[in-house]
Amino acid sequence: MLHVKGRVLVGPEDVRDEMWVIGGRITFERPTSLAVDATLEGWVLPGLVDAHCHVGIDAHGAVDAPTAERQAITDRDAGALLLRDAGSAADTRWIDGREDLPRLIRAGRHLARPKRYIRNYAHEIEPGDLTAFVIQEARRGDGWVKLVGDWIDRDTGDLAPLWPKDALQAAIAAAHAEGARVTAHCFAENSLPDLVEAGIDCIEHATGLTEDLIPLFAERGVAIVPTLVNIATFPGIADQAGAKFPTYAAHMRALHANRYATVRAAYDAGIPIFVGTDAGGSLPHGLVADEVAELVAAGIPARDALSAACWSARRWLGRDAIAEGASADVVVYSADPRADVGVLADPRAVVLRGTVMPR
Repeated sequence: MLHVKGRVLVGPEDVRDEMWVIGGRITFERPTSLAVDATLEGWVLPGLVDAHCHVGIDAHGAVDAPTAERQAITDRDAGALLLRDAGSAADTRWIDGREDLPRLIRAGRHLARPKRYIRNYAHEIEPGDLTAFVIQEARRGDGWVKLVGDWIDRDTGDLAPLWPKDALQAAIAAAHAEGARVTAHCFAENSLPDLVEAGIDCIEHATGLTEDLIPLFAERGVAIVPTLVNIATFPGIADQAGAKFPTYAAHMRALHANRYATVRAAYDAGIPIFVGTDAGGSLPHGLVADEVAELVAAGIPARDALSAACWSARRWLGRDAIAEGASADVVVYSADPRADVGVLADPRAVVLRGTVMPR
């Protein structure tokens, strides 16, 4: 039996003094007959959520199992115990059998047009095939499907939408009929209206969210996962592309310059915002604390930014936080992360499925 004491943050304002872990499960009822095997003390949060990462790929496509294992362990050691894998070309089902690796919620493989996304990442298909592939990936995933909503169009020299509205409407309706939600990679402004009107559930990055679209997102309850640690790479992308695609480069720089104002405006309008890092492509894993700090830098209050990585994120994904009978997936810190989200960068202990993970 594990005894955890100090300040157990069941919610942002719901704080308990202690909890126990028996058989991998949380209880707040003091046991009377079992001996304590270990004690942890500190500020306790539900395992953090990285709602946009990619286990099993790197910048060139699918990786082998040992590499995917290292990626997952890196996230675990950073306190991210629930990962929404927002598109992967690798089969990572084997991870589900590993008690020492984070829980994955998969979105299947990316769906994109031919030569309109990163090579080796996506099923590259035409609009007429989109619904069939959405159904396929909905059945392969864990309740999510991932579309590529926009990417550079080399003929026009700028970001452009990939899908016509009628194809999106049919595909998203088919996903919903399968019980899956749909999210889309979107950097630009002009890809968003059709996606929202078609019934999209979430937008990744959302740098193109404009003042006129914000009320529509709020009305429809469309969530965003800003991945600000990834948006920080936009100036470098623009530098590399500037000579050949100057319009695209200028666009990427403008999206980067407006990133914090965009996120803050979304927050002020009540749009659901969640923490995601986009780890696994060009970015390393284990950046969940950095992304929370970026949300704070954008002007989101610390407690809400923290919730976007644990309480509200878990509720959005349909997973327990800290509750009676829930799996003991928690992270222990030396100080109150509600007062200073910088504390997240240095977990004192990580407990996954009731087991204290090696550090």
